[in-house]
Amino acid sequence: MPDGSAPERWLSNIRVSSFTVMILGLLVLGVIVLAPSLKLLIQQRTQIAGLEKSVAAQKHNVSSLKGQVARWNDPAYIEAQARNRLLFVLPGEYSYLVLPQPGLDVGTSTAPISKHILTTKIDWVQALTSSVLRAGLSTQTKSQLESPGTVPAPTSTRAASTGSGSTK
Repeated sequence: MPDGSAPERWLSNIRVSSFTVMILGLLVLGVIVLAPSLKLLIQQRTQIAGLEKSVAAQKHNVSSLKGQVARWNDPAYIEAQARNRLLFVLPGEYSYLVLPQPGLDVGTSTAPISKHILTTKIDWVQALTSSVLRAGLSTQTKSQLESPGTVPAPTSTRAASTGSGSTK
C-alpha cells in the first residue's frame, strides 16, 4: 500500500501547466475589470426603473389635473362650487345658514343603522299586480279605499297657484 491518503495522492497527480495558470490569471483579471462596470449597469437599470415609475405617476397626476381644469371650464360646475364653498346665491334667492346652539352636542358619532343589508321577503311583482287587481276589481268607493293617514292631493287651479299679478 502506498503511503499517503487518497486526497494526497489525488493532489500529487495534478499537473499544473503554464497554460492553465495563464487562463486562470486572465479569468481573475476579467472579473476584476468587469465587476465595477456590471455594478454600475445594475445601478443604472434600477435608477431607470424608478424614474419610469415616477414618469408614470406624473402622467397620471397630469391627466387628473386636466380633468379638474375641464370641470372648472364648465359654468354649471363653477356655480355649484360658488354655492357650496362660498355660500353664494343668485339675486332673488335667500340663503339660510343653520348654526347649532352653543354647548349643544350635534351628535358627530352616529351609530350605523344596520350592519347587514336587509332584504325583503316579499315578491314585489306579485304584490304590485295583486294591488292593481284588488283596486281595479273592488266594489268599494274611493273614500273607503283611502287609508285614514293619506292626505288628499290639492285640487288647485293654475290661476290660483300663480297669483293675481306677475312681478318683473
